[in-house]
Formats: sequence, structure tokens, C-alpha cells
Amino acid sequence: MSETFGKGHHLHLIDGSAYIFRAYHALPPLTRKSDGLPVGAVAGFCNILFRYLEGNKTGDAPTHVAVIFDHSSKTFRNDIYPAYKANRPELPEDLRPQFPLTRDATRAFNIACIETEGFEADDIIATLSCRARDAGGQVTIISSDKDLMQLVGDGVGMLDPMKNKLIGPDEVFEKFGVAPNRVVDVQSLAGDSVDNVPGAPGIGIKTAALLIQEYGDLETLLARAGEIKQPKRRESLQDNADLIRISKRLVQLDCETPLDVTLESMVVRLPDAEPLMAFLNQMEFRTLTKRVADSLKVAVLVEAEAVEAQAVPFDHSKYDMVTDEGALQVWIDRIYARGFVAVDTETTSLDEMRAELVGVSLCVEAGQACYIPLAHKAGGGDLFGAAKLVPGQLALERALAMLQPMLEDASILKIGQNMKYDAKIFARQGVDVAPIDDTMLMSSALFAGLHNHGMDTLAERYLGHASIPIKQLLGAGKAQITFDFVPLEEAVKYAAEDADVTLRLWQLFKPQLHRKSVTTVYEVLERPLVPVLAQMEMAGIAVDRDTLSRMSNAFAQKMAALEDEIQTLAGRPFNVGSPKQLGEILFDEMGLQGGVKGKTGAYATGADILEDLATEHELPGRVLDWRQLAKLKSTYTDALQDHINPETGRVHTSYSLVGAVTGRLSSTDPNLQNIPVRSDEGRRIREAFVAPKGRVIVSLDYSQIELRILAHVADIPALKQAFKDGIDIHAMTAAEMFGVPVEGMDPMVRRQAKAINFGVIYGISGFGLARNLRIPRAEAQGFIDRYFERFPGIREYMDATVQFARDNGYVQTLFGRRIHTPEINAKGPAAGFAKRAAINAPIQGTAADIIRRAMVRMPDAIAGIDAKMLLQVHDELLFEVQEDAVDALIAAARGIMEGAALPAVHLSVPITVDAGQGANWAQAH
Repeated sequence: MSETFGKGHHLHLIDGSAYIFRAYHALPPLTRKSDGLPVGAVAGFCNILFRYLEGNKTGDAPTHVAVIFDHSSKTFRNDIYPAYKANRPELPEDLRPQFPLTRDATRAFNIACIETEGFEADDIIATLSCRARDAGGQVTIISSDKDLMQLVGDGVGMLDPMKNKLIGPDEVFEKFGVAPNRVVDVQSLAGDSVDNVPGAPGIGIKTAALLIQEYGDLETLLARAGEIKQPKRRESLQDNADLIRISKRLVQLDCETPLDVTLESMVVRLPDAEPLMAFLNQMEFRTLTKRVADSLKVAVLVEAEAVEAQAVPFDHSKYDMVTDEGALQVWIDRIYARGFVAVDTETTSLDEMRAELVGVSLCVEAGQACYIPLAHKAGGGDLFGAAKLVPGQLALERALAMLQPMLEDASILKIGQNMKYDAKIFARQGVDVAPIDDTMLMSSALFAGLHNHGMDTLAERYLGHASIPIKQLLGAGKAQITFDFVPLEEAVKYAAEDADVTLRLWQLFKPQLHRKSVTTVYEVLERPLVPVLAQMEMAGIAVDRDTLSRMSNAFAQKMAALEDEIQTLAGRPFNVGSPKQLGEILFDEMGLQGGVKGKTGAYATGADILEDLATEHELPGRVLDWRQLAKLKSTYTDALQDHINPETGRVHTSYSLVGAVTGRLSSTDPNLQNIPVRSDEGRRIREAFVAPKGRVIVSLDYSQIELRILAHVADIPALKQAFKDGIDIHAMTAAEMFGVPVEGMDPMVRRQAKAINFGVIYGISGFGLARNLRIPRAEAQGFIDRYFERFPGIREYMDATVQFARDNGYVQTLFGRRIHTPEINAKGPAAGFAKRAAINAPIQGTAADIIRRAMVRMPDAIAGIDAKMLLQVHDELLFEVQEDAVDALIAAARGIMEGAALPAVHLSVPITVDAGQGANWAQAH
């Protein structure tokens, strides 16, 4: 049984009748050779459906889809007005018998096919759109029919398939001169000669729009028609009032059409190969049959082999070691016969920008894998003790030359676990691996919040197999070796097993993406981001070593000054960096409350303890400031210098797509996302990230995106209106809560409101807010209580989200990303954390999804500009651009970022992006 349709789901409604006529007129007449049956429209229709399904693999894929048809020419509108559509020409004789075949085609493609006697396709689309919207989902109507534009808005959009153009409220206004909710009024006045809707003679679309704009709605206009000064308009309205009202009944779509289908029945499903191929063969569409067969081959093989593969034992003795070109060619031929391959690389380092390629493993079927050693060495090979290559290996250059065509072939799917790493290793060898699938990302889409997504974890959990631990081969500590010194026999077992495990995980996970309705998350938000991140990481960012050195010295001096101040407050010298000595000062000598001793007998002096104490005494706050400087110095101004790549002269961070359950990217080696921005010192570190001569650093940053998402999902009118009006949201909140005017507001009051605004998103407690603002807890709790009183929708959202998590075991973003909440029903201290995480996840996750969508679309958007995307830091994207292309980049990137949610999600608040530029990151931000 499919899950209930609701938030995070996206329904595509395809105007099937329009597709039929489009297909009929686009292609020359075609008949089936065996019996002469006309099938040209059916062929065109099938091609359109196939292109639609293929496009959803990389585009904004829906979670639910249906094709809607007209049942017959006679509907309830003919009872209202017998002449309705009387002028329509008779159907061409060769088209009539093709109509039922297009229904058969839709069902063969495993897509819901809907029609209802007595109602037009437009009425069915209207009814399903309203149901989906009311359930909290999103709708895209795929049609260019102007009559459907009255439905646009409140989560319903249109896509004109002829022009590949999105139609929203602005496009409707451009067409009709009024908002979507007044389109019916305009159509009632203007009539429609094609459908024989009478309207008011002499009044066209433009005049009708002007009249509706002036009088507000149709009934008011008709009631006040006598006030119109132009005689012809006045008389037309007065003489034809009844016809105009009839016209409104004709053009008004029926949102209560009786339907015997549910939204849940329209869930996206893979085509069932057997009936689809049977239908296409029956129609004798040979070219399309081959294309569909090639497309379905992978899916069908996965479905058929997934269960069988798990029964195949892991037998390391059956793995091949490939050491000559003939053996390698046999494997390449097998890969082309299968259409997919699991690939893994073995290297000398986890740093992809410095790692050397040691070998490649391949797997085409469970239990059938190989390892191609390329650079294994043995020590002590000459008088100087230098390592020499182990004999009998394929030459690296020759092996890559043979593998490259297959690795770059668009018809061969390359499967990996953390494929971004392997893609970068190959890219440094001049090989562009594509297309790819990634089992780590599939696991994240399926199981986020339940466990980590490393290969060993997945193999044990889902395959019941304990993989060979890497430490068994490399050792640890000072005796640890790199993989190029692992003996070949052991390397084959380990490396081939990795490829074997990857293929089996893929066979298990791939079908589940559809079954668990997370195909869109994987195909739109996960997989296409891999090559984008790989390019960003390889580009790196320039860092000025001299600037870092000067900052390190300045931080050291400031830390020394803080130490003097802290020791003065303490009344005696002590080691500020010693938690034990600090605890004795705070709790034994100064007598502060809250001291708790650990197993060692020393007091706990973590940041949470000091933040609490800082509301009562100055010394703990100064220690926090000292620790912050110490961390900045050790983690950034000192350590960043070691991260400058000697070959590129730049710093290359690595992004994890699965580092956070909400979908936020995490940055490591070095972590460039945690550079503090609240302190002056933290912001100064960004001065060291610079642009080369003739180029500029450009920053584009989403403005308060999580607050905007909160305003949307919690439906808070005051916040939504403030965002629409461009008001300072923190000042507005302060004015609402504390009754102070916005003009001349005390910055401290605004800061308190800002802390509450953002704190509420993260489920902050009175204790937490007190720490952040360094104010008494009672005062902080009072702020939070007043906030919920002023914006009750937030509490309702929180309660509803926690209940959803308890009922379903997960929460989800507006794009359908699932974050599992296994601890949501826990008792004790874990309960509060689980509730806060569940409340925050849909908001932070939606924000993460939006910037992911922007990043995926960005390369195409800036392809013609001398610029490259370098970093992603939470809600910010950083670029390096030629000086004379700054404006072009900002315009292009801003457009992509502000429209990233569309067409999947229509937010009720505007998304805005702030842009800055400069010689370094600090100036740009």
C-alpha cells in the first residue's frame, strides 16, 4: 500500500488529450504493416511518454503522475449550453481508432490513466490538483491549455511542454491581465470561439481584464454595468448578462468531479518490462522498442537479480587478478554485454588531490569480480633501499587507455560507493567517469538517520557480510603502510570484495528507491551533485600564506592579553588551558554553582558549563573567548597553511553528501564551513581566502532562508507578509514581541529578537537562549514564551511535526527527503534532543535541498562566463570570476538560486539572495 499523499509529494498531471493531437499533427501518417492500422499518433504519443520518463531520471522528478484524457465529446456543459463546442470539426478518420490505443500505451508504461464519463480532462485535472494541494503536496500540470491557468497558484503550477516553459502567476497575468483567481471572469466576458463559449460580444481579453481590474469581479461588474461610460461596452454587458453567466459556468472548471481513484494510486512506478515490450511489439514500433529495451535493461536486471545475488557466497578465491591486456579486454567485453559495472579504486591516500592510483577493481555480477594491480611496490629493490614496482602488473597508462572508453561511455552505468572519490582519482588521470550511480547516496536517501552509510556498515547490515578490515592490510600507527605496499594476493581479495559488495548493495537499493518514494531525492538532489562537487573540490581556493601567518601572530598576542585578564579576574596565575585548574578556580575558590566532578575527580568545564556560568560572572565568558581564539589559531591560521596543495597552491576541501542527516553538506580536510562569523576574529580569517590577479571573489548568500521556510511550513501570516514586504524580520519580531518601534531600535533588542528567531528553528530552550545572550534563564524563557504567544502557528507546526515523526518514524522535507527519527519515542534526556531534531530537520533539510538544486543547475547557468564555483558554506555559494564578468555571474547565479525550489515546491514567501564581491572572501561576504 502506498503511503498517504501529502507534504513533500509532487504530482504531475499530463494533459493526455493534448498530447494525442500534438503527436498526430507532428508526424506523417503511419500504419502498422501487418494490418494497415493507423498508429502514427500512438507512436508519437509513446515517444513523448518515453522522453518524459527518461527526463525524470535527471530532472525535477515527480513522486506521483497520471495522464488525463477526455472520455467523450459530450459533457455536462452540453446540458448547460447545447451549442458548447458545436463548431469543433469532426475527428479525422485515421485518428479515431488510435484514441483507445493511447490509453493502452499509458497503462503499458505503468502510468495511471484517468478519464470520467460526462467530464472533460480539464475537470479531472482541476479536481486532482485541488485534492493534492489540500493534502499539502505540489502539483505541476503539463499542458499549454489556457483554460487550466485558472488553477495556478497555492502549490499548483503549469509546464508548457511545447515551449518547456514554467507557467506561474506572473505568466498567467501576462496572458490574461489578471491573477489566476480572476481568469474565469475574464474568459466569461471574452468568450471562446473555438469552444463556442458566447461571452459578451465586442469584448476581448484586454478589455475584459481592464473591466475586472476596475470592478474587482464579474458579479460586481454586471451589477454596476450601467456606470460604464462607453455605450457599446455598457450595452453588451447589460444585454448579454445571462449569456455571460452561462459562459462562466462553461469555463469554470469543476473541482468536485466524481473520481474512483486516489492520489496514492498515482505513485511513480518503474515500467513493467513484460507488458510494455509486448505492447510496443504489438504496435510494431521497432526503433522505440529497442530504445526502451536498452533503458529498461538495467532496471529489469536489478529487479531480477537482487534476491538471487544475496544467495551467492563471498568467495575470495574466485576473484580474478588481471595482469595482461587480453584478460582485461575480456572483462571490458563482459561490461559492455551487461551495461553496468561496479568500480572501485585503490590509492595511496584519502586525499584525492594527492593520492596515487594503485589499482582498479571491477564487478559485473555477484561473486564475479577482479582486481587490476597497477602500481604495487616492494621495498629494498636497489642499493638505496628504494621501492620497485612488483613485476607482472599492467602498465598504468596502457590499462587506463583500455578502460577509458568504457568509463566514459554514456551507455555503461558505473556504480560506486562514494563515487565522488573515485571520479576525482580518475579525473586526475584524464578520465571523465559518467554516468554514475552511488550506493552510499542511495543508502542516505533510503535510511538517513538510521545508521551511517559506510561500506562496512552497509555490508554487515544488509548483506550479512563482514568485509575485510583495511587495518588488517595496512596496519596502524608508525608501522602503517600505504596500499601500494600490500601484497598482490591480499590486495585482490580486499579490492575485488569492495566492488562485489558495491554491486550487491546496488542491486538491493536501486529498486527500493521507487518502493520507498525517494527516487526524486536520489535522482535530483543526490546523484547529479557528485560531478558538481568533484569539480568544485578540484578547483580549490587560493589562500594567502602570509595573511595566515600574520593572523596567527595577532591571535597569539590577543590570547596572551586575555590570559592576563582572566588571571586578574581569578585573583592568581593559573594555566588557562588546563580544564582541571580552571574548575578549581571556578568552583572551589570562586564558589560558583553547578560544579560537577567526573571520574577523574576534576570538574567539568565544557562550553555548555561555561556558557551557563557566563550569565553570572565575567571570567567564564573570557575563557570562552580565549578558547575561541585558540581554536581559530590551531584549526585555521596554523593548520590551513599545511593544507595548501604544493602542486596547485590552493586549498582543496572535501565535501560529504551524507555527513548530516538533513542533507546539509559537511566539509573536511580542511573544514571550511565552521569558520566562525559571529566574532571579528573569525570573520578576519576569510581575508586569507583570495582571488588571483585579475579575478574577483563573489559570494551569493540566501537571506534568512530557514526563517522563510518556517514562515511557509508553519503558515505564519505576519512573518510571510514581512518577507513579502522586504521588512527587517528581526526588527519586526522585536517590535511585535517587545512593543518597541522599528525606527531607532536599540541594536541589543534586535539582537535578542534575532537570537530567538533562529533559536526557535533549532528548538532552543530557555537555558540555551540564556547562554547565547548571556542573560538570566528566567528572562530568556520569558522571551521564548512571548514568541510562541505572538506566533502560535510555530507551536502548532512543532506539535504536528513531532506527532508525524511518532506516527511514521521519520519526518521529511518539502522535496520528499526522509530523515528517520528512531529516538522520537525515547524517554529521559534523549527525548528532548530527538524532538528538537525532528522539528528542525524539515526546515534545515528543505534549505539544504534548495541549495543542492541550485548547485546542480549552476554549471549550465554559468557555462558561458569565465567563472567557477569554489565553495558551499551552509546557505552561501562562493565563486571566483574574471573582473569584467562579475555582473554577469551575479545575475546568472542569483536567478538560479532564487528559483531553485521551482517547479517542485512553490513557497508562499519570496527567496532572496544577497550578493557581494571583493579581492577576498571577507570583502565579498
